[in-house]
Amino acid sequence: MAPVLALVPGEPAGIGPELCVRLVQTLREDCRLVAFGDPDTLQAAADALGLPLQLLDADAITTAPGDLPLIPVPNAVRAQFGITDPRNAAAVVGALTQAADGCIAGRFAGVVTGPVHKAVINDGGIPYTGTTELLAQHAGREVVMMLANEHVRVALVTTHLPLRAVPDAITEHALRHAVTTTATALQRDFGIALPRICVLGLNPHAGEDGHMGREELDLIIPVMDALRAEGHTLIGPLPADTAFLPTKLANFDAVLAMYHDQGLPVLKYSGFEQAVNLTLGLPYPRVAVDHGTALPLAGRGIADPSSLFAAVRTCAQMAAHRRAP
Repeated sequence: MAPVLALVPGEPAGIGPELCVRLVQTLREDCRLVAFGDPDTLQAAADALGLPLQLLDADAITTAPGDLPLIPVPNAVRAQFGITDPRNAAAVVGALTQAADGCIAGRFAGVVTGPVHKAVINDGGIPYTGTTELLAQHAGREVVMMLANEHVRVALVTTHLPLRAVPDAITEHALRHAVTTTATALQRDFGIALPRICVLGLNPHAGEDGHMGREELDLIIPVMDALRAEGHTLIGPLPADTAFLPTKLANFDAVLAMYHDQGLPVLKYSGFEQAVNLTLGLPYPRVAVDHGTALPLAGRGIADPSSLFAAVRTCAQMAAHRRAP
């Protein structure tokens, strides 16, 4: 039986709702989708695109293009394309937490999330740094962010930090957690029995034997050696400027970058439209689109749905791996 996934459109004024409408124009065999969102917003998106949409009870079976089982999470006010409203922040966050609750309860095998607008949620009086952090706190888990496309998977030791704060955030615990969480996810969610993880150095040339920084010698290499002794297959630390060469990537299952802009520009250049954002370490698979709300495009029918299609496909595959004996 195909896994049942929760689908959260995200910011109602952005492109998330219309991408969900486009997504359900094709019947899927790899999963069944149940959306959490505002029915009027989804219907308005379908009308703007001139596409069919039939909102169904959450337990209904889809039989035609445009069928979408829905658990309603009504907005406080009617959404307008391209114009955010902080009064709808509670509905956006509520859809995410209700979907997460369903995953934790076992009703759903994973969750796919659309783009949200951090500023408008904060303007609505809800402290919010991102969906990754929200779901981690909700589940009581320490997580790792990974972005992936068909060419490469990049996990991050640190995420949204100023560069001057990065070295202090790379601790023994942070490194160990990033490696072990990534390895577990590669095994459990991707079916890779013996994951090979390339670890990047922090400094140019991976420190050049201490001449360009000592973080590799004093911290990264000792932690890697200890993890190797525990059975992990780790390559590096390698310089970031050469680690992504295709001939090297062929030997890795994932790359572990020390900070956000060390690994993600390469991934996005190699295939931004199909890139997805994964939260590793949750008790369920979570995959998000790798783009923002694109407010100026909302309601115009020109937004590229490729990342959402890839997110659903990836989440379905991860859920299937978790269910496999």
